[in-house]
Order: sequence, then C-alpha cells, then structure tokens
Amino acid sequence: MIRRREFITLLGGAALAGSARAEVAHPVRRIGVLCPTRCDDAPLDNFWKALKSLRLVEPQNIVFIYREAGGDVDRLPRLAAELVEEKPDVLVTLWGTAAAIAAKRASDTVPIVAIAVGDLVTAGLVGSLAKPGGNLTGLSTLALGLEEKRLEMIKEFQPNSRRVAVLWDRDNPYSALATRQITAAAKQLDVEITLLRVAEPAHLDVAFATMAAERPDALLVPAYLVLVEERARIVRFAAENRIPAIYSQEEFVRAGGLISYGVELGSLYKRAATYVDKIIKGDAPADLPVEQPTTFKLVISLAAAKALGLEVPPTLLARADEVIE
Repeated sequence: MIRRREFITLLGGAALAGSARAEVAHPVRRIGVLCPTRCDDAPLDNFWKALKSLRLVEPQNIVFIYREAGGDVDRLPRLAAELVEEKPDVLVTLWGTAAAIAAKRASDTVPIVAIAVGDLVTAGLVGSLAKPGGNLTGLSTLALGLEEKRLEMIKEFQPNSRRVAVLWDRDNPYSALATRQITAAAKQLDVEITLLRVAEPAHLDVAFATMAAERPDALLVPAYLVLVEERARIVRFAAENRIPAIYSQEEFVRAGGLISYGVELGSLYKRAATYVDKIIKGDAPADLPVEQPTTFKLVISLAAAKALGLEVPPTLLARADEVIE
C-alpha cells in the first residue's frame, strides 16, 4: 500500500513530468525582426494577425526581438548581427533586399524569412526560387511586366507622353532588372527614358534640378528604400512642378501622389506568417520555395489629378482597387 506522503510525491512528480512534456511540445519560440525603417509599418498588422490565426501569440508561445534601422541602410549589418546573437529560432526581415542581405551575411545557419524582396536570385540570397538551398526563403515582390504596366498607365493618363524620368539606384540589386524592363517597355510604347540616380537622399536635389530643367512629361518612381523614405519630398516636387508621377507603392498616393500600382504588401506579410509557422514546426528554408506575388493594387487620387489638371481615364477608374477623393 502506498502511503499518503508517497502518493503526493508521486502525484507531484507526475505533474512535473507532464509540465516538462508540455514545455517540450510547446516551447516559447524567439523570432527576430529586422526592420529597415520602423517595426510598426501598417502591412505588419497582417503578419501579426496571421500568426495569431496560426496560434502563435506573444507571450504565450512566441517572443519577438526587434531591431529597426530607421531608414539608415548602413546600420542593417550591425543590427542583423545583434539579432543573431540573440539566438532566434527564426529571423524575419522586412521590406527590401538590403535587410535580407544583411541577415544572410550575419548567419548561414539561422532560418531566415525575407519579406518583400525583389530579385533574390540576382542578389545571391537563394540558389533558385523553387529550391532556395540555404537558410533563407520568403516572399518576393518580383513580377514580370510591372514596369511595363506602369508606363502603360502613364500613357493612359497622358497619351502624348514621350519623355519619362525614372528614379533609380544602380547599387540596388533589383535596379538592373527593373531598368531592363522599363527600357524594353519604353521602346514598345515610343517613350524616351531618362534615368536619374538616387542612391541616397542628397541625390534627390540633383534629380529634382534635372527634371526642373528638362521638364519630362511624367515621372516613374520604383520601390527602393531611399525613395519610399523620401516619399513626401518626391510627391511635393512632382505636385509643385506639375509632373504626373506613378509610384510603385500606395504610401506615395496617401502622401498626396497621383497614382500607384504595385504588389499588395499586406498579402505578402500574411503569407510570411505561414513560413514562420512551417519553420517552427521543423521545415527547412532550403525546402520552402520563394513565393512570387499574385495580388496587385491600383490606387488613384482624384484630388491629385484635379490639381494637375488631368482627367482620370474611365478605363483606369474601372480597374482601381481604391480611389482617394
């Protein structure tokens, strides 16, 4: 017969064993988050909500470790190294190629999920989209034909547009591919392209001076980090100089710009949560194919069009996902 004290001891031991098993089954995972700008950008809400739907909730079973660069790309390598030192189970990099490169260089063993990166193959981040190979996978913003569609929309707004200025950064891994697409599309549309290099905020002054002197018919602004961070200045210049501009992200239109067409970032962040979940459950990034975007968003500002003296073509209005009055 088991005495009461012995029974309590056995019961306590069983409870501790059960608790230990529970901890093994549901450990708290550490997720590092590397942000090129801030870690409170709106699309991230989709990421948090998607994680919650997968029953990954802070602090019950996940803990986030944040590092944000505030738009200073030069800080990313140091911040990535700091995150690796925290020994995260997964390291998530937000918008752009620079953060993904910094994370990849900081570790070739920590699983990395890169969100909203352009050409991962050209940047040397993965062996191929179907078979990433290393410790990094994620969601790409690369979609063939996007630049051509933007130029076509410029022609819809102003059929007589012949000279289009394009802000670019030759040091950006996506830049060469985007420029090739724009150049090829321009030939088909009988448009002359002027490339204006903007690798840092100070370069905008030169680009603005060039456009003020040459008076292009329109402006095309790709989704480079420095351009997104300087969107208020770019939108203001285009408005003051009455240059119709098309942007790759809706944030420009919300800042007063005319029109944007590009990848719907919210859907990418939502999908990224499933990658984190799979890696936590044991999948290797090398075996998770990089996903390319399937959802795009067209946003038009009627107020900006009116200020420029432009009529928004009914064909564009009919295709718009959002119209800002």
